[in-house]
Amino acid sequence: MRHFDRAPLYRASVGFDRMADLMDRVLSADSATQSYPPYNIEKTGDDSYRITIAVAGFCSDDLSVEMRDGAVIVTARKPAEEGERSFLHRGIATRAFERRFALAEHIRVTGASHQDGMLHIDLIRELPEALKPRRIEIEAAQTPARVGKLDS
Repeated sequence: MRHFDRAPLYRASVGFDRMADLMDRVLSADSATQSYPPYNIEKTGDDSYRITIAVAGFCSDDLSVEMRDGAVIVTARKPAEEGERSFLHRGIATRAFERRFALAEHIRVTGASHQDGMLHIDLIRELPEALKPRRIEIEAAQTPARVGKLDS
């Protein structure tokens, strides 16, 4: 694992703690544990996104989508099967998982749906009015009235 000294970042900036934490998570993530379940992240519009997670073998009641601490957290828990089943080959993984997706500021979840073994989570970026660009009208300068004529 690589270690980066973030001291220069903290000396010259304020409020970038979240970004530094995100960099730590990305650099320290174990790729073997992050491969299940497979997912897509797509941009569906100028300010809208969709996360699609392949959740074969899970029903809607087994899944949970939650927004907490600036992240979308998807968890799946399969209830224990009552009867012992004997598989000759087991290729469909239905193991429990928790998947986190860090969100940028002003992104919120608008909904989630489960269809055909895929969990879709829709997101939208909503900028507050104070952050949206706005046009400032420029007023024409008033010419000062002449007080008197200059004598030549």
